[in-house]
Amino acid sequence: MQYAPTACRRNKGNLNAKMPDTHWGGARHFCIRTHSSSQQKQTYFCPPTYIDPMNRAVITGLGIYSCLGTTLDAVEQSLREGRSGITLDPQRKELGFRSALTARIDTPDLKGELSRSQRTYMPEQAKYAYVATRDALRQAGLDADYIDRHDVGILYGNDSTAEAVVHSMDILREKRDTTLIGSGSIFQSMNSTVTMNLSCIFRLRGINLTISGACASGAHAIGLGALLIRQGLQECIVCGGAQEVNPTAVGSFDGIGAFSTRESDPTRASRPFDRDRDGLVPGGGAATVVLESYEHARRRGATILAEVLGYGFSSNGDHISVPNVDGPLRSLRMAVADAGVPLESIGYINAHATSTPVGDRNEALALTALFDGHPMPPVTSTKSMTGHEMWMAGASEVVYSLLMMRGQFIAPHLNFEHPDDDTAPLRIPTERLDDYAFDTFLSNSFGFGGTNSTLIIGRTKNEK
Repeated sequence: MQYAPTACRRNKGNLNAKMPDTHWGGARHFCIRTHSSSQQKQTYFCPPTYIDPMNRAVITGLGIYSCLGTTLDAVEQSLREGRSGITLDPQRKELGFRSALTARIDTPDLKGELSRSQRTYMPEQAKYAYVATRDALRQAGLDADYIDRHDVGILYGNDSTAEAVVHSMDILREKRDTTLIGSGSIFQSMNSTVTMNLSCIFRLRGINLTISGACASGAHAIGLGALLIRQGLQECIVCGGAQEVNPTAVGSFDGIGAFSTRESDPTRASRPFDRDRDGLVPGGGAATVVLESYEHARRRGATILAEVLGYGFSSNGDHISVPNVDGPLRSLRMAVADAGVPLESIGYINAHATSTPVGDRNEALALTALFDGHPMPPVTSTKSMTGHEMWMAGASEVVYSLLMMRGQFIAPHLNFEHPDDDTAPLRIPTERLDDYAFDTFLSNSFGFGGTNSTLIIGRTKNEK
């Protein structure tokens, strides 16, 4: 894929610039032009050339519930210390798992905060998402009164709800009576359980949609939220991703050999990009990012934390579980074109790298191709500390990266001891980088079925 020779999204400051009129596209639209000949076939991605500067998608609130901590301060401290959240779960061995490795996380007790009926409708991951969203809305300064008077939306990533489904069927098999399954079961079991619960609890009246994009779900939620805001269709959207952490949710992953079996030293099991990586470690929790239009945030007097500069996406169109290089590379190039920033301005990359042999290799090749002829910024995968947070990962890794950008540091990439031929070109810091100021970062998220998402996020120019 190449990019049509036209002005980038920001048009070097000329917001009135327009694309030349052609039969294949016009101003303010994404378009694809394919040129075929006997010798070559090239596809051009044309980013929109005009976006109302007041509709830029900015970030005003963050919340997280993860194995690194359940507050932003606790998570930042874990990142600074390079603290792993990986442990062993003996129950998994009793159930017949090959690997008992998992992230360590407790389900929040919400008895004093939510009613019994509200809690009845919520599975594990919805409770994580509730805490993350509550905290993000507080940071954004969006209270119940404001939300009641405005159409705030929600886009949240979640791609399965396994434990609730299995639990309901266990009851049915034992009791032989569907009325004993319980009224909360259907709401816990649906893929949209997070958005349906949070939209009712927080009284959100804008868009209400669950994004199911495998391990890119959380990132797609943020990217799609940014697109809706840019188009002027929404002023404020709660975005994020959630993942349940229990054996039922990941048993089939263990069965196909996706997990590391390095059980003798759990904190060293997740080894993204390392030569001796042998599989991922499952994790989860929830992360929330509040997006608003720049104009809406300024009107409220909100503190702007960052801006979603670019969003790229693609499908591999290939094997259902084995990634390739072309798909991720197209997502990367699309995000860079959409952001309209030079590669040299990207100060950090939070890689998708999950510690699998093929996935890490192909992402390394895609990044190397993207930065060919340009200096490579530091690249880390926070999954070396958290394991793979799956449906949550695309959102949580934005939060981790924003905390590092705010704190002017980059957390150490754990367990990277031996590069291989493909990962050696990457600039991977194994010790914390202190006093490292950067204004823009790139975050990759890829998933089964070949779904890819790339986000480029930076400080808002007016807020630096």
